[in-house]
Amino acid sequence: MSAIPAAPQRPARTGGARTLAVTSGKGGVGKTFVTANLAAALAARGERVLVLDADLGLANLDVVLNLHPKLTLHDVFTDKATLEQAILPAPGGFSVLLAGSGMVEYSRLTPEVRDRLLAIIDQVKPRFDWVLLDTGAGISDVVLFAVSLATDVMVVATPEPTSLTDAYATIKVLATQQGRRQVGLLVNQASRLGEGRLICGQLQQVLQRFVGQQPGSAFRLDLLGEVRNDATVRQAVLKRQLLIEQYPGSEAAQGVKALANRLLT
Repeated sequence: MSAIPAAPQRPARTGGARTLAVTSGKGGVGKTFVTANLAAALAARGERVLVLDADLGLANLDVVLNLHPKLTLHDVFTDKATLEQAILPAPGGFSVLLAGSGMVEYSRLTPEVRDRLLAIIDQVKPRFDWVLLDTGAGISDVVLFAVSLATDVMVVATPEPTSLTDAYATIKVLATQQGRRQVGLLVNQASRLGEGRLICGQLQQVLQRFVGQQPGSAFRLDLLGEVRNDATVRQAVLKRQLLIEQYPGSEAAQGVKALANRLLT
């Protein structure tokens, strides 16, 4: 059984880890792939990072990282394992807490799921600098609750119209139901330099008509970065390897590194 990997000896951050929910309106936009590579990029900068697989029903972080865990969140939820036993080292120098795939009992938000997730977040925050929550796609109760556990949110979208439409719907719900006045955006699979800025501006303009009219401060959609459409991404996915380790000089890898730098500054 694996314990939490030894972290570099450094002072803990005041208030514990910074929590970032990585979510999307539509599935298949590369959210989990971005999360894993972002975690590795942050770890390469000396940060202590935990990725918590919060896509409880359709988890696939283990597939992306080519891991075969014996213990998952399900074992922690059912008291068959401790949290320390379920947190595993991942390629890239960060830690992961994986969820089992296909568990129908976690596809809806029950009081037990709420309490367990809350308790786990409280326990891991003092041990890491970053906790990345890799949520499911869409606006189900489970996804929205997972997002609510994070102080910051990053919505991943591609330039495809269906992805942008669903991203808009997700951001609107986060602003109206959770009262968020600032949401981050990452444009994945950008076809040209600057496409992310164009897309962010278009979404901000539409959101401002509706979300901006809500009481309180003005709503802001922050462009956190863009990851270029790059053939090396598919190669890394097929090999189940981290892009920034296998193809560190690729355009897509540079985009992930720039995202990590933006978050750190």
